[in-house]
Amino acid sequence: MLRLDLSHLKGKKNLLAFSAGVDSSALFFLLLEHQIKFDIAIVNYGTREASDREEAHARALAKTHKLFCHSIKAPRFHTHFEQQARAFRYEFFESLITIEGYDTLITAHQLNDQLEWLLMRLSKGAGLSELLGLQPVTKKAHYTLLRPLLAYSKEELLQYLEGNKHPYFVDESNADETYERNKFRKQFSDALIAEYKDGIKRSMEYLRKDKEMLESGFETLYSHKMLHIVRLHTPHARVRAADITLKKLGYLLSASQRGEIEKETTLVIGGEWAVALQDDLLFIAPYLTVDMPKKFKEVCRVLKVPAKIRPYLFKENINPELLTPNP
Repeated sequence: MLRLDLSHLKGKKNLLAFSAGVDSSALFFLLLEHQIKFDIAIVNYGTREASDREEAHARALAKTHKLFCHSIKAPRFHTHFEQQARAFRYEFFESLITIEGYDTLITAHQLNDQLEWLLMRLSKGAGLSELLGLQPVTKKAHYTLLRPLLAYSKEELLQYLEGNKHPYFVDESNADETYERNKFRKQFSDALIAEYKDGIKRSMEYLRKDKEMLESGFETLYSHKMLHIVRLHTPHARVRAADITLKKLGYLLSASQRGEIEKETTLVIGGEWAVALQDDLLFIAPYLTVDMPKKFKEVCRVLKVPAKIRPYLFKENINPELLTPNP
């Protein structure tokens, strides 16, 4: 039996990322059981014969339960499909959140997904914060990202659907090992979950608590695309905060670069990343050189946005006034 505490979603405007697969279908019906109000959003990648049927199923399911279904057809991605598909998917979700005023985005990541992520990061060299990329609750600038199924395996979710005769689709592309995630799933994570599920579940809980203690010296206040703003609770957390944030962005600091961050209040790392300290806030963004109007630069100056961060804000049309968090 699946036990979830979803009471904190009541009274909120919720959006469920839906695919019609096992995980999101199970979460769909669990939200209904808990009388949570929500809408769904589905991306049709058009890569399989079932893609249109899944979209039609999502629309029909929403209509049956008096929910709204947002859908979009993705363009063709000819290279780096997983990376581009994910970026497109979250841009779609975040545009809906902005336009429709949703408070929360709910995704159906589960225990197998957690282990796959950990193993993929482990194989590339990662620290504790990167190994635990999937968190139950992640605070974003304008919404909260929730993953309520992380304690349950795909097999448990499948048993729930079968036991209650709820409909779902199976994505046959999940067996294609040319995708890295599928390779890790088929060769490692599924077998480990089947044999050691309870121990893995406990380990994830322990690691999450360890991560919270490790990162207690700072907190991410704002993140949008490649821009991150981190509040330091102690000055000694500066290097650790920069290190963890840049790793999330795909950049590994050298020992000498860590030393530079410790000494300098503003610098460019590897010719790619601007890192700037303003009071107790650490700003990190891609390093760019672009012409900016005087009015924009003056607004940034008044708001104490570091000079090296301003070009990225201007290029991405990010309003500097949104970057002044409360103390």
